[in-house]
Amino acid sequence: MRVMISQPMRGKTEEQIRKERKGIIEKFNNMHIEVIDTIFIEEAPESNNAGVYYLGRSIQEMSEADALFMCDGWREARGCKIEYEVAKSYGIKILYSDFFENKPEISARNI
Repeated sequence: MRVMISQPMRGKTEEQIRKERKGIIEKFNNMHIEVIDTIFIEEAPESNNAGVYYLGRSIQEMSEADALFMCDGWREARGCKIEYEVAKSYGIKILYSDFFENKPEISARNI
């Protein structure tokens, strides 16, 4: 079972992004659910719109996901809203930030 994290990143440092993700990843790993790494370290090609380039990379990775986890604030983030629409349109299960509080008994077999 694989899940991808949709996380607002605008205005956050790489350290803040990684710290937020770390807690989410640990929770999924404790449920034996693999998290797809979508923090890309390569630079977008100079001639590309960087935001669109990284969004495209994320959507490419989403093709391997069984579920998409929406972090708080996703409704205000352009990329997250697009990832949400892709997941919804292609039948990828969508999980929200209350997932861990409301469904702790769920494991990889139930997603």
